[in-house]
Amino acid sequence: MVLLGEQFPNFSAETSMGTIQLHEWLDNSWGILFSHPNDFTPVCTTELARVVQLYPEFQRLGVKVIALSCNSVESHITWIEDIKSYTKMQVSKFPYPIIADESRTIATLLGMLDPDEVDDNGIPLTARAVFIIDPLKKMRLSILYPATTGRNFDEILRVIESLQLTDRHRVATPVDWKKGEDVMVLPTIPPEEAKKIYGDKMKLINVPSGKQYLRIVAQPTDSS
Repeated sequence: MVLLGEQFPNFSAETSMGTIQLHEWLDNSWGILFSHPNDFTPVCTTELARVVQLYPEFQRLGVKVIALSCNSVESHITWIEDIKSYTKMQVSKFPYPIIADESRTIATLLGMLDPDEVDDNGIPLTARAVFIIDPLKKMRLSILYPATTGRNFDEILRVIESLQLTDRHRVATPVDWKKGEDVMVLPTIPPEEAKKIYGDKMKLINVPSGKQYLRIVAQPTDSS
């Protein structure tokens, strides 16, 4: 299994949009690889349809999206028509590829198999895994959901907003943060340096310990 900050594995795969080499396909973009247990299943259909609806947001953030399950390309292509119908959107072309991994090679490589979810032959299916990959091909986030729980892709977009912001600026995003809200000054920035950077714009929250680590500023812009 790949760990946070490690190089995400490169692999070749057959998809609903043809053969890809993952790193070549990603190019210099951010990427999301997410797996689902099985085609033609209810929760998976709602998830992939939601990603279609949110696809313009992923494009805005410069993120390429790719899905994966242990089904064939032919199965994916047939199922895509159901997904397009479920979105209730006029979608002429499905916007992202779905990887076919009948051999479980990629699922095994990435530690995505769920022993509690099996196919008709008793072979494990993929869990609901999410991987966020940055332009340097490093894995920046992973989440693993059980088959019975659908993902919240609004949260995944929120995480990408946070990762991209904190890559550009020396800040961290607090609990439940959303784009445009206040952020925290990194604790690794010494007090004097923080004052030079933010001046009166920085708000210090006093706590019983007396330690001055809760420092709040407005979300920086790329020009600030």
